[in-house]
Amino acid sequence: MKILHISGAKAWGGNEQQLIYSIPELNKLEIENVVFGIKDTVLEKLCVENNIAFIPAKDRKLVKFSNYKQFKELVREIKPDLIHLHTSNSLTFYVLSNLFLKLNAKVVFSKKAISASSSFISKFKYNSKAIDAVFCVSNAVKNNFSEVLSPSNKPKLTVVPDCVPLEILNKNTGVNLREKYNVAEGKFIIGNIANHTTAKDLETLVNTADYLVNVLNKKDVVFFQIGNFSKRTDDYVKLVAEKNLQEYVIFTNTIEDASSLNKQFNVFLMTSQREGGPTSVLEAMLIGAPVVSTHVGIVPEVITSGNNGFISPIKDFKNLAENINLLLNDVNLQKEFVEKGKMTINNGFIAPVIARKTADAYKKIINS
Repeated sequence: MKILHISGAKAWGGNEQQLIYSIPELNKLEIENVVFGIKDTVLEKLCVENNIAFIPAKDRKLVKFSNYKQFKELVREIKPDLIHLHTSNSLTFYVLSNLFLKLNAKVVFSKKAISASSSFISKFKYNSKAIDAVFCVSNAVKNNFSEVLSPSNKPKLTVVPDCVPLEILNKNTGVNLREKYNVAEGKFIIGNIANHTTAKDLETLVNTADYLVNVLNKKDVVFFQIGNFSKRTDDYVKLVAEKNLQEYVIFTNTIEDASSLNKQFNVFLMTSQREGGPTSVLEAMLIGAPVVSTHVGIVPEVITSGNNGFISPIKDFKNLAENINLLLNDVNLQKEFVEKGKMTINNGFIAPVIARKTADAYKKIINS
């Protein structure tokens, strides 16, 4: 089986991370993989480092004439059994390519995110007859995406979750949060890994800290928020100051290999209001941090609240804080969540397991 993957991403994100996580495992299943993407990107660099075949597009903007011509020759040369589209612009690129070039190939598109809205053009390409299947990262994405699909395209949806590689267990950032930020040994560390975007709802994180510290009177905690700063960061910092939480909430900006910091967290907290996945919850559970999260994305598919983690309603900072407090006050519950969380991820979400599920889904499309 030969798969041609297309990504139009210039920046590094979840789609690109999954390519690097999954392709080595697909290769082990005797599936040949080639990535067609943008030159001089992190994706190209990591493909080369991981011995993944990467062919750079001639133009850095995917939807360009020179790339269409190159793509036609590439398909003719490789003769893929299936083309896998990993980004929205790669779908645009393929739909236009097929319109002009009549490629007549089997095609799958990966949908990772929850869409707040869809334009007429987006709906047009999402409902293209050229798409044979859509891999949704979670049931939440499947349900959301089905709202913009025609009756003939809705049956093409299937859930193929993101994966986490076992190799992350061996990674280390080299950053000791307690030492770097002078956190006393007796204090609990509550960690959150998320970029400063609207979807991550870090205002709810600050409100959770406020309720835990100033209402529930839990003073032996420190919240570490790790992720890319943005234009929203100043507002979050101001909110922390307004609630007198400067010694309780720390924004660190980006830390490389941040997932390994889960080893230092007493609790992993996610406060997102909109998610497709995310892999951060899967990583936390695999590494061994008990999770408290809002009800988004894949969370209800991996966590049974009260059994291997806690789930709270979106924006419900009181419930989030109460769950954190309950967890920190019960050592046995912490151990139970860690053990069951690891088992959940190992059984259903590590890279070799998802690679087999992906391979089966590929075969089904090719044979349809």
